[in-house]
Amino acid sequence: MAFPRMYHIRQHFEAPVEGDIATRTREELDRLDWTGRIKPGQTVAITAGSRGISNIDTIIRAACDYVRDKQAVPIIIPAMGSHGGGTAEGQRGILEGYGITAEAMQAEIRASMDTVIVDTTPQGIPVHFDKHAYEADHVLIVGRVKPHTGFVGEIESGLHKMMLIGLGKHAGAKIYHRAIQDFSFPEIIRAVANVVLEKCDVIGGLAIVENARDQTGLLAGVRPDEFFERERELLELSKRWLPRLPFPQTDLLIIDEIGKNISGTGLDTNVVGRKYNDHAATDRDDVNVRRIFVRGLTEQTHGNATGIGLSEFTNQRTVDAVDRHITAINSVTGGHPTAAMLPIAFATDAESVEAALQTVGLTPPDQCRVVQISNTLHLTDVLVSEAYADQIGNNAALEVVAGPFDFPLQSDGNLRSVVESIGRGH
Repeated sequence: MAFPRMYHIRQHFEAPVEGDIATRTREELDRLDWTGRIKPGQTVAITAGSRGISNIDTIIRAACDYVRDKQAVPIIIPAMGSHGGGTAEGQRGILEGYGITAEAMQAEIRASMDTVIVDTTPQGIPVHFDKHAYEADHVLIVGRVKPHTGFVGEIESGLHKMMLIGLGKHAGAKIYHRAIQDFSFPEIIRAVANVVLEKCDVIGGLAIVENARDQTGLLAGVRPDEFFERERELLELSKRWLPRLPFPQTDLLIIDEIGKNISGTGLDTNVVGRKYNDHAATDRDDVNVRRIFVRGLTEQTHGNATGIGLSEFTNQRTVDAVDRHITAINSVTGGHPTAAMLPIAFATDAESVEAALQTVGLTPPDQCRVVQISNTLHLTDVLVSEAYADQIGNNAALEVVAGPFDFPLQSDGNLRSVVESIGRGH
């Protein structure tokens, strides 16, 4: 089969960046005005999640230092629902992979899957909360605000979700995702958050909004009484800064890697246009991708391939890297079992691409609209096929860096990654 020739293009996004991260963290925590609320020697539980958030180790360390300056004792709580295989050691390992260790943070990490049921919502849902966080004198919610990959509302993924799913641990995540079958996500998230804010000594939040280049675009200290309104504002900002594919129509999207550090579904459905249907765009999606080929998993996902079921094609080495147990736990807990289903797998990338291009319609393969990306978090530099040549020239936000050049297949039948292709000069 003749494959299309490709261009290396660079997308120019709106991308504001915070200054000194540690200083800005302290400045935003000052907004919370803890004067008289924290007594010397009291404990402050600081949440740390499983997403690959830029500068998260610096942010958590600065928060720990700030608590120590108040003569209180910081403790770090893994807040990641069922991730890490639903085990305390698995979740501790995820944090260590981000540089969040007891030694680096100078703070104890209390990892446990034990929860306390602190109350019941008006819908009859028991509210689970991490046992160590509940036993602390105060809780600081730290988390990134961004669009959720499966739900739509005024609040999606952020501080509320950390209180709901992150600190709910495996037990809470299971019950909340089951409740979504009977109640709307906004109903559940508001009800549970109201209980947590009232019963669990939440002293404030530190919201993180990232720009389209996976950089810290904004840090915001949020008082407990403004959690809903402030997070709603930050979600709109996050949507504006979300990285996007360069074109709305794509025949084949090749993704070098997926993983839980990239997105809750491994690949961000807000980016690939499969938020409402695993395998097709709807009229509510901004982009339409006909076929997806996933080439690998990130190291940081530890075999959790949740989201691979949204793709149609993969390769055998990716299948071999999947931890089926961890993936199953996460997908079932999230109420999204199809996310763990394995797509068609071929021995080489060339075979996968050839098969995929046979299923996109009547367009000859070498004229198909193909896009290759590193992952759905890093979309500044991408490879696109010649079929987009006219659209590139008509878009001031796109810059041609190199090309056209031959499809980046190697002698072993596998593709070079976007990073490798750029490193070679094309």
